[in-house]
Amino acid sequence: MTERPDLNRQLDSNTFRNYYYLKEELVQFCRQEGLQTTGGKEILTERISHYLDTGEELTTKTKARPSANIGDITEETLIEDNFVCSEARRAFFEQTIGKGFHFNVVFMRWLKSNAGKSYGDAIQEYYRIRDEKKKGKTAIGKQFEYNAYIRDFFADTQGMRLEDAILCWEYKKSLPGHNRYERKDLFESHLLGDEI
Repeated sequence: MTERPDLNRQLDSNTFRNYYYLKEELVQFCRQEGLQTTGGKEILTERISHYLDTGEELTTKTKARPSANIGDITEETLIEDNFVCSEARRAFFEQTIGKGFHFNVVFMRWLKSNAGKSYGDAIQEYYRIRDEKKKGKTAIGKQFEYNAYIRDFFADTQGMRLEDAILCWEYKKSLPGHNRYERKDLFESHLLGDEI
């Protein structure tokens, strides 16, 4: 097993992308190198990859949008940058979806990452999220690799403990490549015997 390399300026972007790093590690690297530290893991990963390839800071252009008059929200209104839930927005969703509407975490995450889409798109997404939740399997954002791994581990195993799942996760994240759960992780991490 190869050891995960330290995140430093000498690392190339391909190697960097091939290993798992915590968001805190990405932020610390950006801080050390004088790069912007805001954003989720995906944004930080793009910023660091660009920096490792070019030595330059990745600048993102954000075009300022006029804020919508909240009283004029329709299904055609575009979702604003830096979406914030408010009583007016809640009232709009309650009027179009019904009194059972509430801002759940998954829906809020979608709203914050889909500026430029319409409020009509948001309504459709709310129904999709609600239906998935009823089926018992909520989508986990790809930036939450640990959560997805642990969920998939328990879906595939019976009677295992969280400590077992974490042991497999620790093994998996030390390897290059994807960080999705695979049954072979049980054996390669030596949690179980040598045969699948």
